[in-house]
Amino acid sequence: MAIESTSSSSLFNRMIRASKLEVLLYEEVEADITATQQALQVVVLVAIASGIGQAGSGRNVIAQVLFGLVTALLGWAVWSYVMYFVGTRLMGGTATYGELLRTLGFAEAPGVLFIFGIIPGIGPLIRALAGIWVLVTSFIAIRQALDIDNGKTAVTIVIGIVALVVVYTIIGIIFGVIFGLGVLLGSAL
Repeated sequence: MAIESTSSSSLFNRMIRASKLEVLLYEEVEADITATQQALQVVVLVAIASGIGQAGSGRNVIAQVLFGLVTALLGWAVWSYVMYFVGTRLMGGTATYGELLRTLGFAEAPGVLFIFGIIPGIGPLIRALAGIWVLVTSFIAIRQALDIDNGKTAVTIVIGIVALVVVYTIIGIIFGVIFGLGVLLGSAL
């Protein structure tokens, strides 16, 4: 399968357009059900770039990239579903889970700049700026996929963040109780 570098639907071209905040790109990938694979590729590329960009932190680069890859894929799937659920159920948006998955996958495109986090001194600044850029592209992706206005998009994101914090807190408590009991039981034996 050859990638056409001149095609408007090539991965590289779409990543640039997503990074340039082109609303039409988000509409395009929302409607293109075959773009899910490309969205996945963007998430993987960004996870790898992020892992390499953190290599200077003294951690094992391969372990960093693998851990980042797993968390990026899970995070992408969960965040897309939360945005889908909140946006369609509470904000009156119209979208499918796949539409959010695709648009939010492409919204990660500026994250390839995370690779420059490895540069001493300015790396953290570059990572921070790229992170803000990803937040902006994510806002546009959510707004376009759900076909809602800016206000409803902001509320969707805030409710989604609160929901994720609650879920992660509950999971943390459950794991804490399970592992805490395991430690207690292990020491009692």
